[in-house]
Formats: sequence, structure tokens, C-alpha cells
Amino acid sequence: MPDSPQPTDAPPQSDAQRFTLRQRITIALISGLGTLAIRLIGPTIRLKVGIEDGGPPEVLRVPAVYCFWHQCVFASAWVYRNRDVAVMTSRSFDGEYIARIIENLGFRAVRGSSSRGGVSALLGMHTEIEEGRVAAFTIDGPRGPKHIVKPGPVLLARNTQVPIVCFHLALERKWTLNSWDSTMIPKPFTRAYMRISKAIPVPAELDDAGMQSLQSELQATLDRVTAFAEEKVAHS
Repeated sequence: MPDSPQPTDAPPQSDAQRFTLRQRITIALISGLGTLAIRLIGPTIRLKVGIEDGGPPEVLRVPAVYCFWHQCVFASAWVYRNRDVAVMTSRSFDGEYIARIIENLGFRAVRGSSSRGGVSALLGMHTEIEEGRVAAFTIDGPRGPKHIVKPGPVLLARNTQVPIVCFHLALERKWTLNSWDSTMIPKPFTRAYMRISKAIPVPAELDDAGMQSLQSELQATLDRVTAFAEEKVAHS
């Protein structure tokens, strides 16, 4: 197995060091309201799930790296609540209130990102998998480009020797925010369809060319399950 990345990041700062008083108050308000919104709207979602041939027999029950688009965070947080799933979140202002919302819903937030604290966060995700948990990535986050796969999950899967699984959660009726990722907020009682991909094994001896090839396969896989799910809700 290739060596895990070695931490080079500075020690994480406390909230008081990272955020102003006004930001801390805003984070508390947004995280509280966000959690409440998910708990109110989530139970009304009428969800169907489809799994590709070769997909995981027990979704989110065995260690794996799950990947999905950032825009699906709201509905995904409800669907996979209270399963002790580890999710990488940014140390940024936006990432902090997302981290607190998902922690309120029974996830484990591992702070860091491809742009801030990435190495230490990948090591944290490595530990979560070694302890038998599932790791989940918003694979085009934390700030895009939208629907473009990033390499972190491939590196993690190679080092931990667990498969990668992709999914997309499409909503028939939703509010779409004017944000970089076009975040989708489900309208109450909407139909939803989740498409889960086949499991993608990652060889331990994967070289740089193989990493790029697998990243391209992940892009194609996410594009495929996204198109399938969106077509399903369009014709539901």
C-alpha cells in the first residue's frame, strides 16, 4: 500500500482565531436554521433509490469512499443522517456552518479541503475509514468548478484500499440557489430519485497516469448517474 500523505499543514485554528464575532454569530444562526429546515422538509421527500449492477449490496454499511456533487448536500444530509458517515468540509466560513449542520444530523465533519487544510483532512478521512466508517466527498467542492471531479477521493481510496461509489440525488420540485454549485433545496413533498453507481475498485499500485485515468472514470460515472436520476424525476 502506498504511504499515506504526510501532514504539512499548520495546526488548525480555533473558531475564535478563524472567524470574527459577527461571523461566529452568523454561523450559529445559519447552522441552526439549516438543521431545522432539513428536519422539517426531509420527512416529506418521496424518495426512490436505484443501484447499478455491481453496486454496493449494503449502501453506507461497509467502508467505502462515496462521491456526490456539492449541490446535493441538503437532501443527501437528510437521506444519510445518523449513520456516522465522515464528510470532509472546508475550514472556510461557508464550510463551518455546513459542518455544524451535518454534525447536528449525525455525521462526522472532518475539516479541511482541497484548498485549505487538505492534507490533514485526508489523513483524518483515512483514520475514519480505518475505524470502519464510510467517507463521503462533495467531489466538486468546496468552490468548484461545478460538476468537475477533484482527485482527493482517488488518493484516499488508493491508500485505504476501499472502493469508490458515486451517487446523485435528483429532485422533481426544488428551489435552486444562485450559488456556484446551484445548491438544490427540495420543496416539501417533492419526488426524488437517487441513483447509486457500481463500486469502482482502486488498485494499491496506481501510478500518476492511473490516478488520472481513474479520475476520468469517476467523472464519467458521476455524469452517468446524474443524467439517469435527472431523467427519472423528469418523467416521474
